Amino acid sequence: MHIEPGVVNGAKIALSYATAAGAATYGAKQVWDSVKASGLGKLAARTVIATAMVFSFFQILPHFPVGVSEVHFILGSTLFLMFGAAPAALALAAGLLLQGVLVAPFDLPQYGMNVTTLLAPLFALQYLAKRLIAPNTAYVDITYKQALALSTAYQGGVVAWVGFWAFYGQGFGVENITAVSAFAASYMLVVVIEPVVDLAVLAAAKALRTTSPIFTSRLHSAA
Repeated sequence: MHIEPGVVNGAKIALSYATAAGAATYGAKQVWDSVKASGLGKLAARTVIATAMVFSFFQILPHFPVGVSEVHFILGSTLFLMFGAAPAALALAAGLLLQGVLVAPFDLPQYGMNVTTLLAPLFALQYLAKRLIAPNTAYVDITYKQALALSTAYQGGVVAWVGFWAFYGQGFGVENITAVSAFAASYMLVVVIEPVVDLAVLAAAKALRTTSPIFTSRLHSAA
């Protein structure tokens, strides 16, 4: 997943360092809360597994450049429902970094923008989940409507941040508006597919009735 090189140049890229720092600061709080709630070992195990999944999402699942960025099946809501906010955030940041270091070094200058684009919607999704899913409901019991709302919130956030970086870097010319619009329209495919993936994963978890510490306790237990 990346903002195309050249979309934001020069001094403007400094803003991405600030937004990434903000996302990292909030993410650090989530990590600390997770350690207090379930311990460092569980957080580490969930993060490692989720990072491997993120890297495979980026490299193996279908992805294609459209306009100012690439369309990816990031499955952010799936990661959140399976592992929780902190492991999902760490995995998205680590998976993105691994992709840059191992596969696409030309993406590293855009890392601040890209990590903000992935993490800010995840934290918004976390807030929405608290509002949308009743405290006495395990994640395996959420409805399609709830899964769709979570997925749409995450993917919509990704599109919004991509649009922000594009307009911030290149202005509101016709060509740039067209490129952003093409990216946003293509991303609707992800919004359609991801809730189905979420429910399939949750149905499998429910059928297996596993309470493995690898997964967030909320997967099978109410808050």
